[in-house]
Amino acid sequence: MARTWLSIRVDLVSGQGADFWPRPGRVFAASRSHSFAQLAEAIDVAFGRWDLAHLHMFTLRDGSGVSPLDWWDGEAPDGTADGRSTKLSRLEAGEQFAYVFDMGDSWAHLCTVAEKRIDPMDELGADPGRPAPYWGWGSLPDQYGRRWDGDDGESRTPKRPSRGGLGDLPPLLPWWGDRGRGRSR
Repeated sequence: MARTWLSIRVDLVSGQGADFWPRPGRVFAASRSHSFAQLAEAIDVAFGRWDLAHLHMFTLRDGSGVSPLDWWDGEAPDGTADGRSTKLSRLEAGEQFAYVFDMGDSWAHLCTVAEKRIDPMDELGADPGRPAPYWGWGSLPDQYGRRWDGDDGESRTPKRPSRGGLGDLPPLLPWWGDRGRGRSR
């Protein structure tokens, strides 16, 4: 396969009222024939989001928006293109654009198209059929700011188990359970 796919770097800039630095990010391989909706889904999955029932919008460098129009119940901003039919072929090398997931929590991303095209076989070892991440860095914040299972936003951080280290785990791996005493992180 020739070097025909786009390489799109996506940096998480802010969300839930916080700005991130250093910014976590991912780099995606995407065909020019993929839609913006497909890219949105790939970004959301790669950034650890599971509640995908939120509005999202791309804002292109000319200020135009791209979003699934039927999600807006007729309230999409004027001039918004349908993300399900608008293809990534609209993007140019070096172009920067924004992606916002969840208009309430405003998970804002800076997206940058690389100057050179890539071959998905070189980067992914396959043609995934949809946009896919092939590089990444940084710790990703939870979509709702939860820090542990059951976090209600008001409770104190749970204490580590009294057995210390990884002693609360079943001894399935050599450093888990009682065998793992003293190897805490």
